Amino acid sequence: MTDARLLTDRKRPAIRLERHLPDPPDVVWRALTEREQLRAWFPCDVILSGGRWKVGAAITFPFRPDVLDLTLTGEVLEVDEPSVLAFTWGDDTLRFELSAERNGTRLVLIDELPPDAAARNAAGWEQCLDRLAGIEPEPDGWQPRFERYATTFEPALGPQAPRP
Repeated sequence: MTDARLLTDRKRPAIRLERHLPDPPDVVWRALTEREQLRAWFPCDVILSGGRWKVGAAITFPFRPDVLDLTLTGEVLEVDEPSVLAFTWGDDTLRFELSAERNGTRLVLIDELPPDAAARNAAGWEQCLDRLAGIEPEPDGWQPRFERYATTFEPALGPQAPRP
């Protein structure tokens, strides 16, 4: 696991997270693209229009009402199985890059986002990627991560939005 890094060399700021996963890229790809597997680690449901990951497909992201009463929409931007998956997620653009590494997969997640969402999303994605790696995050582990990222990112991006 590596800490999230802030990327400011693009049109919008982004955070970059990286994980080494013990499974090969084709297995990790299924965790990124199969709805039942996504439910185990992604922060909300993922409903793909037409049921296929293809460029231009619409996506709906309903959160559980007991967690957050919100539904985001998005669109598939890039699909290169099993290496790259990119889509919009509300105001964010998510890009997952997979490459074979040391008997497993190196997963890189880049989240282009509104400047005030960097700390919140970095802390949240760390928890999600922990779940993807089979590590159950501590129930209150989000807050210390958020505070650390807010302190780190505020000088470059300004005040950070709290958890919704």
